[in-house]
Amino acid sequence: MITVTEATASAGALKRLSDEGVSIWLDDLSRRRIESGNLAELVATRNVVGVTTNPSIFQAAIGSGEGYEEQLADLAVRGVTVDEAVRMMTTADVRAAADVLKPVYDATGGRDGRVSIEVDPRLAHDTAATVAEARQLAWLVDRPNVMIKIPATKAGLPAITEVIGAGISVNVTLIFSLERYREVMDAYLAGLEKARAAGLDLAAIHSVASFFVSRVDSEIDKRLTLLGTDEALALKGRAALANARLAYAAYEEVFGGTRWQALGGARANRQRPLWASTGVKDPAYKDTLYVDELVAPGTVNTMPEATLNAVADHGDVQGDTVTGGYAQARADLAAVERLGIAYDEVVRQLENEGVAKFEVAWQDLLDAVTKSLNSKGVDAE
Repeated sequence: MITVTEATASAGALKRLSDEGVSIWLDDLSRRRIESGNLAELVATRNVVGVTTNPSIFQAAIGSGEGYEEQLADLAVRGVTVDEAVRMMTTADVRAAADVLKPVYDATGGRDGRVSIEVDPRLAHDTAATVAEARQLAWLVDRPNVMIKIPATKAGLPAITEVIGAGISVNVTLIFSLERYREVMDAYLAGLEKARAAGLDLAAIHSVASFFVSRVDSEIDKRLTLLGTDEALALKGRAALANARLAYAAYEEVFGGTRWQALGGARANRQRPLWASTGVKDPAYKDTLYVDELVAPGTVNTMPEATLNAVADHGDVQGDTVTGGYAQARADLAAVERLGIAYDEVVRQLENEGVAKFEVAWQDLLDAVTKSLNSKGVDAE
């Protein structure tokens, strides 16, 4: 449990981050975290105003079995399939977390207090199935503050438009490239236009665009290290921040344009940039790097708990660290390109790997639940 002294100490950097217009979301969820009161505690003491999940997070939580024994036993008695069992458990967790965050949702007019759940990653390249799954998840969770996560694959883009057009709030995930990010914003605006044509209340529709950060440095740093020159090594740790800052520049451009103005006049909400993958993977870098250096108004930073605790302990939040850095960001990415590291190839690889990793995590989860159901005398198919 977080003590009063710890809560007071943590208020500094986290409060400054919130005051700068950054919404702090937790990138983790488990039944133990909900039932122990830990999630409510983080909301009360650490400025957490949202939760994101993904297949890897659920694999870690449900794969452990902790807190899920009773529901697994009930599901086994009913003879449900493994896919149904997984969906019943994950949506139950998201529903419970949404209830914890409902006061935040009410206080912010739906802007925060959000909990995200992802469509089955095996559907990432199937538009129609993604749309159907998104509708089903929204129905199963049945909470106004749920967000359905849709991967930003080529097939995901028209699905985003359809789901937004149906009035369902969306968290677009696995965005790595600036070009794909612009396509995501276009898909969102098209969805709002579709919703407006259907007579829906645009004020009730919210979206975030999850732009992945640390994985960009992991891949580009690896290539810079292989080159080994002084020029290459001097660029390590700069590409991810440059990429994210230019994404914010694109966000400012799109949501300052005439197409947006028409929708904004109809009470639509901007699709906020969300910094994802903000846990530092290289121990040579400060563990709060992707928080301290990505402070900008109207953004979300979703953090694993270790990063949240690091920011609370020693985060260095010094105001906007994004909008003044566009020229340097362009120069950094151009310098990487000049060394023969192709940006387009890197971000395409990262997208493919991101989808594949979630597919593997989902399969691992299915296998673990299958084993649990079978141990209770049920043949899970």
